[in-house]
Amino acid sequence: MLASAIRYQEQFARDDLTSSPTRHVTVLTCMDARLDLFRLLGLQIGDSHIIRNAGGRATDDALRSLILSSCFLGTREVAVIHHTGCGLHRISDDAIAEVVQEVSGSRPSFPFLPFTDLLASVTEDVARVRACPFLPPDTIVWGAFYDVADGSLHPVGEAASVR
Repeated sequence: MLASAIRYQEQFARDDLTSSPTRHVTVLTCMDARLDLFRLLGLQIGDSHIIRNAGGRATDDALRSLILSSCFLGTREVAVIHHTGCGLHRISDDAIAEVVQEVSGSRPSFPFLPFTDLLASVTEDVARVRACPFLPPDTIVWGAFYDVADGSLHPVGEAASVR
């Protein structure tokens, strides 16, 4: 990867992009390596902010990033995208904590936010983003899940503004 970074820098061509995404959208999704959001959503570098965490959950830290993205960098749309085959699907916090303790010697005190129902997890996280009082009221939030088996994207619920 470091050798690739050197080659990248050698061929780097500066552009006029800024930290504000040109399509004014932020995607909150899972860190799963199978999700190629650029190809899936037709995005290019500079089009959107992408926030990734385990499960694509609307955690406090994800909300922190969404707030900064919207209030400082002009995004007005949030897509919450979960996926089939997620490692947090159908596992418990206790089971996760046991493995972490076995591997590291310490048991974490924080939740990992696993879920049993994929559609419900998308709906829950969309609701949490919409309920955030720090996002501009014209921010549109929508949810979907990606099927890793066939590459399809399935909307969940309706797109709506935060207030």
